[in-house]
Amino acid sequence: MKLSELYSKEIINIDTGENLGIFGDCDLVIEEKTGEIVSFISSSSSHFGFFKEPKRKEILWKNIKKIGSDMIIIENE
Repeated sequence: MKLSELYSKEIINIDTGENLGIFGDCDLVIEEKTGEIVSFISSSSSHFGFFKEPKRKEILWKNIKKIGSDMIIIENE
């Protein structure tokens, strides 16, 4: 799967049901030597939280359980 195919997918935590945002809004942490994605950092924020800092959460790539047609399912560590 190409990275560009992941950009519009929502990230959902299967344990809590929480929507962690859109993958395209995440920052990637990449291993410099191998070029592999180690983790990504989601920044979920509400539309009403104009003055609040977005919640940033680092998710390890190995915690992805399923990549579907419109969402990415993750599991807590």
